[in-house]
Amino acid sequence: MKLASDEDLLPTFLGLSSVASVTQSVAELPSTSAIMPAPIELIWAFIGLLLTIGGTFLPASVTMPIGLWDDRGLQAYSLGVTYQIGAVLLVGCMGGKNAAALSQIAYLVLGLTLWPVFAQGGGIGYLKEASFGYLLGFIPGAWVCGWVAFKVASRLESLAFSCLCGLFTVHAIGLIYLIFSYLLIPGKKTPLFDEILKYSVYPLPGQLAVVCAIALLSFTLRRLMFY
Repeated sequence: MKLASDEDLLPTFLGLSSVASVTQSVAELPSTSAIMPAPIELIWAFIGLLLTIGGTFLPASVTMPIGLWDDRGLQAYSLGVTYQIGAVLLVGCMGGKNAAALSQIAYLVLGLTLWPVFAQGGGIGYLKEASFGYLLGFIPGAWVCGWVAFKVASRLESLAFSCLCGLFTVHAIGLIYLIFSYLLIPGKKTPLFDEILKYSVYPLPGQLAVVCAIALLSFTLRRLMFY
């Protein structure tokens, strides 16, 4: 058997060294969220706050494609939800985890202290509302969405996945808060199962449609803004 000489092994060694060098270089690259300047994060946090307030009172709807319009022309069909969750996820996809979480912290502080920016008003008494857990879930949900969105390459499917992670985080926190509120505050008139249907089951199809729209919008904006 003929043993390989040093000259034969040299190309293989150089090839392996090149692959290892490239892999190490990629691993050492900072994430996009890590290099986003703080002023830009503050701007996105402010934009996210405004969008969340506006989206709270703006119903989400869809229209039929132009080719399927009838004599009535453009017709909008309600999704049964608002664009509130869309605003939470959009700032995560565009501004990153810090901007997204900060915008939702500001939203909750405003709603609990100064302004009736929640769907049913505001004030400290809103802590007793069955839906407050979902509002509380906006903070970790926005953070998770922003963290995932900037951990991977900016692709449509990755942005959709980050939105789904954020959405399910919101529902997880909302359900936990809802269950504990029933355990700690006895005597509620509405059964727990009905509240779960109202806040987590019935809105989910419409929210998933909003997720698709937000993923497409954020993908387009990030392409236009080169990041």
